[in-house]
Amino acid sequence: MRKEKSNTNQITEGVIWKQLLIFFFPIVIGTFFQQLYNTVDAVIVGRFIGKQALASVGGSAAVLSNLVIGFFTGLSAGATVIISQYFGAKDEANLNKGLHTAYAFSILASVVISVVGWFSAPALLTMMKTPADVLPDSILYLRIYFLGILFVLIYNMGSGIMRAIGDSKRPLYYLIVCCFLNIVLDIVMVLVFHLGIAGVAIATIIAQAVSALLVTFSLMRSYDMLKLRLKAIKIHPDLLKAEFRIGLPSGLQSCAYSITNIIIQTSINNFGTDTAAAWAAFGKLDAIFWTICGAFGISITTFAGQNFGAKQYARVRKSVRVCLLMALSICGAMVVFLMIACRPLYHIFTSDQAVIDIGVYMLKLITPSYLIYIFVEIYSGALRGIGDVLIPALITMGGVLLVRIPWVLFVTPMRNEVSTLLFSYPMAWSATALLLIPYYFYRKKKVLE
Repeated sequence: MRKEKSNTNQITEGVIWKQLLIFFFPIVIGTFFQQLYNTVDAVIVGRFIGKQALASVGGSAAVLSNLVIGFFTGLSAGATVIISQYFGAKDEANLNKGLHTAYAFSILASVVISVVGWFSAPALLTMMKTPADVLPDSILYLRIYFLGILFVLIYNMGSGIMRAIGDSKRPLYYLIVCCFLNIVLDIVMVLVFHLGIAGVAIATIIAQAVSALLVTFSLMRSYDMLKLRLKAIKIHPDLLKAEFRIGLPSGLQSCAYSITNIIIQTSINNFGTDTAAAWAAFGKLDAIFWTICGAFGISITTFAGQNFGAKQYARVRKSVRVCLLMALSICGAMVVFLMIACRPLYHIFTSDQAVIDIGVYMLKLITPSYLIYIFVEIYSGALRGIGDVLIPALITMGGVLLVRIPWVLFVTPMRNEVSTLLFSYPMAWSATALLLIPYYFYRKKKVLE
């Protein structure tokens, strides 16, 4: 009998540590392959086109695209939380209304983003002080990326919904297939057709389109309680309101992070092309950590959401404790790996020694402080799962807006060094953790006991 037809929900009934691992590994591997889309782009352009192309793909254009994707992913978290709670409560009618509302919103949002992104890309990249030798390719890459944003949004929303009902394996399988497709298309577009940056962007969009179609097909065919019907895709105002109530604070929180990243990228650009290229490669390397940490965040959100919907509050509390210990162990090991292997890892992206030296310095300086953020990820994910998002989002945005941005704008110019700029990250994370951890225990005592 297929798993989705079983009457037993392992998330609400199985052994917690075992089910967390079973759920976590497909997510982390899937997220890794999703990151690999852009990483392969960066490797190919850095090696076969040049460091200016590397800065184009991984610099300002990447920060802007991450702003859009991060905001939408935050919004989609509202849909996934609502759906996980309805699934835990076995409310089939609202479960399907939530699915079709989420898809309708994804389609509408993609149209707006494509139009606005196409026309605003030159102004935004110029405003970020993108180096002149990087600007034309950055505009080209970003415009093509925005034209295909529909597929990115559909995949992110659809795979999030699949995970919300406990299926983390299918999104993984689809990403593996499409990642290898992206690698093949990158090589063909750049080395065979000599399309340069445009070819890399087109290859990425085609691969993402395939992943979006596979996720959509699964939601139409593979589940008993949840069925996507194309003719039924429409906005249900009550469900959209509920999804926005949870998703909008998360989206704004992501925007706060992304806006500060834009400001930091602008400051990085002032240090020149070598530093911009090193920062671009750094963003691909530290994505290894964020992939793992984020997968734990998604896992605890789903576990907390389904168990909260099933009114199994003791399992919510225990899931958080277990997930935090697992995240500290695995993410801690990854931090050690990055510190030891940073130099050979940078050689994957470029042979330019100046770029490598700057990048290694950046990574060794900031990576140890990532451990602070693990507490933020797990506790905010658990609170999101029980539907508590506003205060955690305000705490996170406070750490960003009141600590990181003032540091970048006012302290960094006093001592114009990369190290001063990068210290803004651990300072903001520490401020956020000092407020979020006590808030979690307050809410646990009030809601989960």
